[in-house]
Amino acid sequence: MGTLLSHLPLPEKRADIVTACRELLEAEVGRKGGLGGFAIKAGYKTLKAIKPGVVTEAIDGLLDDFLEALEELHAEHAAAPAGTFGARMKQQAARVAEALVRVTDRRAEKSRHGTLRGMYHKLRPSALRHVEEAVPGLADLMDRFYRS
Repeated sequence: MGTLLSHLPLPEKRADIVTACRELLEAEVGRKGGLGGFAIKAGYKTLKAIKPGVVTEAIDGLLDDFLEALEELHAEHAAAPAGTFGARMKQQAARVAEALVRVTDRRAEKSRHGTLRGMYHKLRPSALRHVEEAVPGLADLMDRFYRS
């Protein structure tokens, strides 16, 4: 069975996984439209301008917590496998999104960076919807790196 972490090629492929996550995030941000999309794009651009490399750093720093947040879903998949773990993530997109947003909520509360915390709180009301929209891409990414 094993944990989700044991099914991923860490640490040897960690940098590749982080890069793939950053690319997914950038694609998702780029897809956003309307006023909400404008706010997300502006916030993302501001974040990267404040501290270059912050996105990659944040993903790397959150990766283990994100994987831990998905552990319950992974255990269910391991106990009754039907298709890939990514397929299960897609079927449970709302649950996956909720688990991931809880991780970022906890991290945002601990942040010493007032500007980043403020930006997070402004964007937080729509975060769950945006993360759920990104789950299919995240699920595909997971399947790309997942080892049976």
